Amino acid sequence: MAITGRAGLVALAGVVVAVLWPSGLTLLVLALVLVLAIGVDLALAASVRALTFSRSGADSVRLGETAEVTLTVENPGTRTLRGRLRDAWQPSAGIAEDRHSVVIPGGESRRVVAVLTPTRRGDRRAAAVTVRSFGPLGLAARQGSHEVPWTLRALPPFHSRRHLPARLSRLRQLDGRQAVLVRGQGTEFDSLREYVIGDDVRSIDWRASARAADVMVRTWRPERDRHVVLVLDTGRVSAGRVGDVPRLDASMDAALLLAALAERAGDRVQLIAYDRVLRASASGAGPSLVNSMAPLEAELVEPDLRGMVTEVLRRAGQRSLVVLFTGLDAAPVQDGLVPVLTSLTARHQVLVAAVADPRVWEMARARGDAEAVYDAAAAERTLAERRQVTSLLGSRGVEVVDAVPAELAPALADRYLALKAAGRL
Repeated sequence: MAITGRAGLVALAGVVVAVLWPSGLTLLVLALVLVLAIGVDLALAASVRALTFSRSGADSVRLGETAEVTLTVENPGTRTLRGRLRDAWQPSAGIAEDRHSVVIPGGESRRVVAVLTPTRRGDRRAAAVTVRSFGPLGLAARQGSHEVPWTLRALPPFHSRRHLPARLSRLRQLDGRQAVLVRGQGTEFDSLREYVIGDDVRSIDWRASARAADVMVRTWRPERDRHVVLVLDTGRVSAGRVGDVPRLDASMDAALLLAALAERAGDRVQLIAYDRVLRASASGAGPSLVNSMAPLEAELVEPDLRGMVTEVLRRAGQRSLVVLFTGLDAAPVQDGLVPVLTSLTARHQVLVAAVADPRVWEMARARGDAEAVYDAAAAERTLAERRQVTSLLGSRGVEVVDAVPAELAPALADRYLALKAAGRL
């Protein structure tokens, strides 16, 4: 039972009357009347225990976008329920309004819409629904809570989607619609067409030209059905934030763009998330990939790179492009990654994608005062170590893409297209 503010006002009025009219009998009568009024009001309030609830609506949404989840409240009793309802969610679910006034006649139902804009990626869950049912006088109310579970999954936002049309245009150029200048093990003959100014003379088919009325060139297209393995390092390096974005989220965004591009190119995509154990795996660039990424969180542990490589080798039977999203810190790479690279590069094309911090570049250019100069020296040392690690990986046949979050996704897509054009996949 809950005593409302209105009952408090009635009690205050009784006290005032008792002061102005100092009679013990009058005060007793007023108290009895108030208690009786509250009791009658409470007895006439609709029951909240008998209410039934159900939810419907969105079960997933891109981070930053808005979704609606509908809560249906049914009153199976005979009395009209007049009250307030609180639909509680996790704070990071970003509910716009969680309190609602409801009037539900007996035997009817009403719907309450929760407008949600999640502020964090992952599963956002509904908490209890609390209903306060007032009596006709508004002096007292019944209150109860009900568990009405629902999960809204906040998916990675995929900001890099805007880069996809330009990369698909380049992919169509590679896909046999113009003469490929460099031919490698990953290209196959597509067709013949007439020579146009700008074509590489090495693509001219002299035998076909002798039979035709014009000079003919061969076109080559990248082979399809290649295998692309995306490996997300979910260890401690991925937990660091660059600006307002965790490194893991920036890696996911780049992985989504590469997966979409590879799928359009006819390649098969597989995701592995690993630190010391396998956290997630998915095949294809569709909803399963995005859903597998959504609940991932970086773990504050040093990754087991040997175990990660073993997992990749176990899953990738044929020659593949293995894209490892990790850091370029000198110690983990030299002590953890380099010793196990040979087993990976012997069978696959390996590419390391790392998220760089633009703040380090800003510090390296600062010269305002002594403190800024010391910061610049530290930043230069960090950049020099990253260049050294990049050179070390390159000497072992590993491609490296090191870019700030906003540039990582398009830079990685461009490197994939370059490898495909060169026939190295």
